[in-house]
Amino acid sequence: MYLLANCMHGLAAILGSLIFMAEILVIARVVISWLSADPSNRLVQFIVGSTEPLLTPIRRRIPIIGGGIDLSPIVLLFGLLFLKYALVDSLRVYANSMLMSARIPVQTM
Repeated sequence: MYLLANCMHGLAAILGSLIFMAEILVIARVVISWLSADPSNRLVQFIVGSTEPLLTPIRRRIPIIGGGIDLSPIVLLFGLLFLKYALVDSLRVYANSMLMSARIPVQTM
């Protein structure tokens, strides 16, 4: 029981870290688009290349509105926020409840 609960804690920590890194990359992508950075820069290529697979499916469903405003990063950030609260926090709570139910109460004499 302890092993499964600790594995769930570890999985929640890894997923939380991956979601956090994705949030940072999306925000960096938005800032890069505002600054019109050099597309031949390796850092810019990495950020664009790592966020494009996440943004492309959203762009297919949500068109760019008047004035060239792309709402896909906002939708993606809300989706990542939902995953963080729905999945990661649920894993942590479930793992904690498994640990609490597995503990044997200490008997005093």
